[in-house]
Amino acid sequence: MSILLSTAYLAPIQYYSKLISDTPVLIEQHENYIKQSYRNRCTILSANGPMPLSIPIESAGGKKCPIRDVRIAEHGNWRHLHWNALISAYNSTPFFEYYEDDFRPFYEKKYKFLFDFNEEIRLKVCELLTLDISNIYYTDDYISEIQNTDTDLRETLSPKKDFKIFDTGFISIPYYQVFDTRYGFTENLSIADLLFNMGNESLLVLEKSTKKIS
Repeated sequence: MSILLSTAYLAPIQYYSKLISDTPVLIEQHENYIKQSYRNRCTILSANGPMPLSIPIESAGGKKCPIRDVRIAEHGNWRHLHWNALISAYNSTPFFEYYEDDFRPFYEKKYKFLFDFNEEIRLKVCELLTLDISNIYYTDDYISEIQNTDTDLRETLSPKKDFKIFDTGFISIPYYQVFDTRYGFTENLSIADLLFNMGNESLLVLEKSTKKIS
């Protein structure tokens, strides 16, 4: 029995709720890259509402590209834009200053590969959450045959799919958001939103977000 996930850029709360499960988690490292997914995008909450942030990648010329071979494109000054967007969105949150120095280096260092970038951020976030990662592994080969006891979220955990339909094991738990008086509570944003707003209480929110399926 295991949970299968793709790699993801500052993944949503739904994703991190799986990482605290007692069930072993496998992060797929042998799949082909899928466009318009959390693999290279996240959503934060800005003063103007939800804001998607996408990491540009080098074109594979229409060919399938293994996720570990996907290179980050250097055009568009995306690191500067993403970091400034995070500052603008979360500078007034209770915990931005506390975590700022943990996140800034990821937007100063140039990473060649998307997978490496994503996974280093994930490890840092797990550290900040004081999350036990002893049950999180990488796949040895591409898993094409899923057992009935496995939960495969590699494609269903997606910005294009409603988690309320495709993931009955996740409950969206409201928490303080700096712009909630303007927009109300916005569900399932990037883990960055939870950390900057809730700090050391973030893990409690994640624990409440996990529903045991009988």
